[in-house]
Amino acid sequence: MNILLSIIYLIATVTFVIGLKLLGHPETAKKGNLISAVGMVLAIIGTIFLHDFEVPSINYILIGAALLVGTILGWIIAMKVEMTKMPELVSLFNGFGGGSALLIGIVEFNKNVGLEDASKASASIITTILAAIIIGSITFTGSLVAWAKLNGSMKDLRLPKYNLINNILFLALVAFASYIVLVNTDSFILIYVLLAASLIYGYLFVAPIGGADMPVVISLLNSLTGIAAAITGILYGNMVMLVGGILVGSAGLILTFVMCKAMNRSLTNVIFGAFGGDAATGAITGGKSGGTIKKTTASDSAILLNYASKVVIVPGYGLAVAQAQHVIHELELLLTKKGVDVSYAIHPVAGRMPGHMNVLLAESNVDYDKLIEMDDINPQFPNTDVVLVVGANDVVNPAAHNDPSSPIYGMPILDVENAKHIIVNKRTMNAGYAGIENELFFNTKTSMLFGDAKSALTELVSELKNM
Repeated sequence: MNILLSIIYLIATVTFVIGLKLLGHPETAKKGNLISAVGMVLAIIGTIFLHDFEVPSINYILIGAALLVGTILGWIIAMKVEMTKMPELVSLFNGFGGGSALLIGIVEFNKNVGLEDASKASASIITTILAAIIIGSITFTGSLVAWAKLNGSMKDLRLPKYNLINNILFLALVAFASYIVLVNTDSFILIYVLLAASLIYGYLFVAPIGGADMPVVISLLNSLTGIAAAITGILYGNMVMLVGGILVGSAGLILTFVMCKAMNRSLTNVIFGAFGGDAATGAITGGKSGGTIKKTTASDSAILLNYASKVVIVPGYGLAVAQAQHVIHELELLLTKKGVDVSYAIHPVAGRMPGHMNVLLAESNVDYDKLIEMDDINPQFPNTDVVLVVGANDVVNPAAHNDPSSPIYGMPILDVENAKHIIVNKRTMNAGYAGIENELFFNTKTSMLFGDAKSALTELVSELKNM
């Protein structure tokens, strides 16, 4: 590797580290993403034009065409995707990363362990190649299943003894891969059998996991994609791929455990448990029947908000579905002009992916200082006059504290029931992603404002303007 390329890789590595650091706060996340992207562009250009081996001219044309097509498609998809579809997009792109790793593994097997070179390949090289194939395959099909679940086009699949089946298949994968390494085979039939088994395992690994746990699964799969990228970096002796893969893998794993902690559950419980399934299943497994509810109107809600001193807004997935982030910001500005102290309560797993609500509100230019995390906002609820819950459900369900039989018992939640008044905006009384009834809806301090979030908030704003 020449000196210039080494310098470019060093610069790219530094930009990855800086970018990852900046991604830790909403105010600097955009800048961090841009810095990392610039570093990746430098690494790609350096790899194409400054490598130490000869490449036929036709290959440059193919590489350029692939980059152009990928850039255009990625730009179009990113520009057109709605915020509600962002978790699905993350899953899809993550799957592409896994698919790339498995294809690289197959190509490198042909290159290093092919018919002519079978006797020359070391066990370490074969092990690395097979690891790329297995992890890439699992990530590819697992991410596609996660995408389908978030998209609503796939339901949970629970085969009898599915944990046993998955564990046996995983052990069989490890044993089969070990056999290939030990015999140093050049058989592509065995490699394709391993590939097929890995793809099947990726499907079976994610298929039984409930929709409520998809954010955790996405983080875990993202970590696996990083590991696969690091493995390909080892295959090519490419330090920037290795460092980038390690950063993605470690960050994804840390985020996975953070989200598990936010739900008061272990990773093994997420993978092997039954939480977060279909609504019908969840309703049977837990949740107390609350009794009667109290309906309210936009006019009555506006009066309550108008005379409040402190208001806390709790955004949820329903806000994203209705694309009501701009209206809720307008409501916040209007209340602030009236002298009301307004802030937003952000639960770590609100929405369908980590940071979903932060990104959604940032899109409407909400002041970052008004976004308050769960641990900081919970002590403020007893002194809050009105809590406005928009589209959130499980993250404000008191059953997490009160009902030991509930599937979400022990999960840290936003303690909105401690506020003086509670307004909950929902389309219907349908259960949340966990599939259980919400005790908050039956609280004597709770008023239900039914309707689409955008329409309800627009009406609220209109009522407040006339006061």
